[in-house]
Amino acid sequence: MSKLPLITAKDMATVLESIGFRFIRQKGSHAFYAHSDGRVTLIPFHKGEDLHRGLIRSILRNAELSIEGYLALRKKI
Repeated sequence: MSKLPLITAKDMATVLESIGFRFIRQKGSHAFYAHSDGRVTLIPFHKGEDLHRGLIRSILRNAELSIEGYLALRKKI
């Protein structure tokens, strides 16, 4: 399996919003996103840094989004 491509926090927010998540609040650099069915996740917005692969996997797990689904949505950005 190839490495999971890195993504910026802004692009991850766009991916989540495309599947129905919406921005709820932000405390410091951490933005809280929620879906109407109860799924929630946090995205850290650190200027000039990409999200690390482990964090991307954690966000995808919280969002109940497969890696294949994530890659397909990422191509549409």
